[in-house]
Parts: sequence; structure tokens; C-alpha cells
Amino acid sequence: MLDNKGFDLWADGYDKSVELSEENDEYPFAGYKDVLNTIYNIVHKRGKARILDVGFGTGILTKKLYDDGYKIYGIDFSQKMIEIAKEKMPLARLIKYDFSKGLPEEIKDSSFDYIISTYAMHHLEDEEKVKFIEKLENYLNKDGKIIIGDIVFETKKLLEECKVNYNEYWDDEEVYFVFEDLRKSLLNKNISFTEISHCSGVIQISKS
Repeated sequence: MLDNKGFDLWADGYDKSVELSEENDEYPFAGYKDVLNTIYNIVHKRGKARILDVGFGTGILTKKLYDDGYKIYGIDFSQKMIEIAKEKMPLARLIKYDFSKGLPEEIKDSSFDYIISTYAMHHLEDEEKVKFIEKLENYLNKDGKIIIGDIVFETKKLLEECKVNYNEYWDDEEVYFVFEDLRKSLLNKNISFTEISHCSGVIQISKS
């Protein structure tokens, strides 16, 4: 896993490196734009909403929502990425924090219509993902949703096939979502999965 210094060094070239992988339909960012567009369209079904973006990076998705008048809060642990995003969204509430440690004090009394996260939560172990998602649910308004766009595989078999196909580039330090396992761990939750590419998808979890 990259630490915050690694992400700081990567920040300026992050969008370009993502675009190259996405355009070539290759792991890890195949389907990246479609993932973001899918989340954007889900959020747009509701009018002006309060949104928390966990691991917002350079703010590609949240910038579009910000421009549409949505109230944006964000958490990221890279100061450089926060600076880039802040230039795009000067009135957004952007907080430097490592979400692997939970959620910052600054939002403890806040609630949101949508909590979104794109290409960030695969840095958590599977058990940590489940605990974090359960914690996030406490910050949802009525009828709120958690929407996760990431490197996701519907089954363990599909993950293993991708690992074989991209063995030379596979990052063993990252822990990718396997939807069938996540659904079992969140057994009583209203949860769904939309496959976007061979290595990406969107998970929706509605407030129970």
C-alpha cells in the first residue's frame, strides 16, 4: 500500500496514469470513467444533497457534483491531493485524515445523503472494510446510500483469473473487493453490485 508520501508524489500524474490504464481496458483501471459516471448518475437522481467522499483524491468525481451545487465533504490523507482538489472546489469541506483509522472528529455530528468512495477502500483488509462500512452507515440520512466504486470482482474465481492474466502488474498489497464475500459479511444489509468492467464495479448499500 502506498503511504501518504507515495500518494503525494503520485498526485500530479495520478489522473494521467489512470487514464492510460482505462483507455487500454487494462487492470487496474479498466472501466474507471464508467464507474465514476455510474455513481454520478445515481447521485443525480436526488436533488441537492450532502455528500461525503472518502478518499476523494484529486476530486474528479466530486468536482462535477460540486459544480452542480451539491454540498461536498471529503476525507483524504494526501496533502498534495487535497491541495489539487481544493483549487477545484474552494468551498468544499476537505479534511486531511487517514480513514483506515476511522472517521475524523470534524464530521462526528454530521449526516449525509450519500457517502461515496472510489478506488480507495481496497487499501483496507476485508474485515476492516466491513467494520468501516458499518460505521459509515451511522452517518447516513434516512434513505441514504453508501456507494463504492472500485476494483471489484463478483466472485473469488474472477479475481483469481484477473490475477493470472495480469500477474506481472498485480499488486499483492491491495485487497480487492469480492462481492459474494462482502454480501455474506453484510448479510442483513440492502446491498447490490453492478459490474462495470472485468476488474471494476459499483457497490450500493442502502441505509437499513
